[in-house]
Amino acid sequence: MDRTVISTPNAPQAIGPYVQAIRAGGLVFVSGQLAVEPATGQLIDGDIGAMTRRIFANLNAVLEAAGSSLAKVVKVTVFLADMDDFQAMNQVYAEFFPASPPARSTVQVARLPREARIEVEAIALA
Repeated sequence: MDRTVISTPNAPQAIGPYVQAIRAGGLVFVSGQLAVEPATGQLIDGDIGAMTRRIFANLNAVLEAAGSSLAKVVKVTVFLADMDDFQAMNQVYAEFFPASPPARSTVQVARLPREARIEVEAIALA
């Protein structure tokens, strides 16, 4: 099976021993994205809605670099530091998937890298 590393300067660079995404077997596996501005490498300020929008811009950039798109996403996992952010995140999330949204899991976690409030990973068709 082919396994291709995907990398783009239009999304935050990996901060550890992982890559932005892997394309394999007709799928694209996008590593968890934080609300990081690619140009500065810094977490953005703002509410959970702004953070969610930044994350989806990052996900979209990685997917486009892989020859895919948000429209081809089949599974999303959302990690929240506080489940009280669920409703606000969900409202923004719906903007990106207005019809036929992908399968999704949302979990509250004890802690995220860089003290982030939200992280999102995705699997898409290549």
